[in-house]
Amino acid sequence: MTETFASYSLVAIYSAMAVYLIAFVFFTLDLAKRSAESTTKATAAVAREGGAVAASGGGIVATLQRPTTTAADAEPAGGPSRRMERAAFSLTAIAWVLHVAGAVLRGFADGHVPWSNMFEFSLVSSGIVVGVFLFIQFWQDLRFLGTYITGFSLVVLGVGTVNFYVAVTPLPPALQSYWLIIHVFVATLGTAFFGVGAGLSIVQLLQTRREADRLSRLRFLGTMPDSERLENLAYRVIVVGFVFWTFTLIAGSIWAERAWGRYWGWDTKEVWTFIIWVLFAGYIHARATRGWRGTRSAWLALVGMGAVAFNYTIVNLFFKGLHVYSGL
Repeated sequence: MTETFASYSLVAIYSAMAVYLIAFVFFTLDLAKRSAESTTKATAAVAREGGAVAASGGGIVATLQRPTTTAADAEPAGGPSRRMERAAFSLTAIAWVLHVAGAVLRGFADGHVPWSNMFEFSLVSSGIVVGVFLFIQFWQDLRFLGTYITGFSLVVLGVGTVNFYVAVTPLPPALQSYWLIIHVFVATLGTAFFGVGAGLSIVQLLQTRREADRLSRLRFLGTMPDSERLENLAYRVIVVGFVFWTFTLIAGSIWAERAWGRYWGWDTKEVWTFIIWVLFAGYIHARATRGWRGTRSAWLALVGMGAVAFNYTIVNLFFKGLHVYSGL
């Protein structure tokens, strides 16, 4: 029965990856279509504007003095949903259901929660990232992040299944605790919100560049929120992730005391968990300081997400410590 559940889990995971790939293509095509339509609208707006100036007798001087209308002016951010984007979003939801099914089946095969090694954590963490992306739509339309989210999930699942996959094994004694359920699940929630915040920060940086350079070719950004709005959204999402990460740090210390008789031992994983907490605490503090708003805060958010990725990959693979449960 264990091998059967494990096999079905892999089928569900590979199926989810296939559907994610199709959704990724659809989201990418939607961005390309947005760019083409925005370019057409901008060209038409400039032609109309030039004709109006010529008709008024303003001549070339008046034309040069008037601001150039761009896609951002022609099409407001957060416009009506597009057909291809809707299809991509629906496919992402279907892929997520398959993704969750793969994780649940792996849990049945294990006989415990499916996040005791790197393969299982990659499976669950990427699923929670997509889940946060889907459910956050009830609060804010962030479907423009679809290419980033589906691409991220494909990479994590691909690396996890190819490089980190391990057969079902008994749970190590140190992990046989209810804290495994609480501590690791909350850590994955924090990672998911950090991941979405990083995506918003990337778009913010691109939007800032487009706003500073009217000749930029990134015209599809004209259909998205402006850089200030993106920064505010990233900040709110990252604050939620920071709350979860703070709980992760506290819960980890309590679990360490139960398992090893001390709250803190400067283990590599403990140190990097604290470094990540400091980075995002610094981000929140820097964001509150006016001089660190804009691109500086966005880059700091990306540095924090880079530390999360480093903690998950390099620390687990190449550092020794009590917390290393890669299963490899």
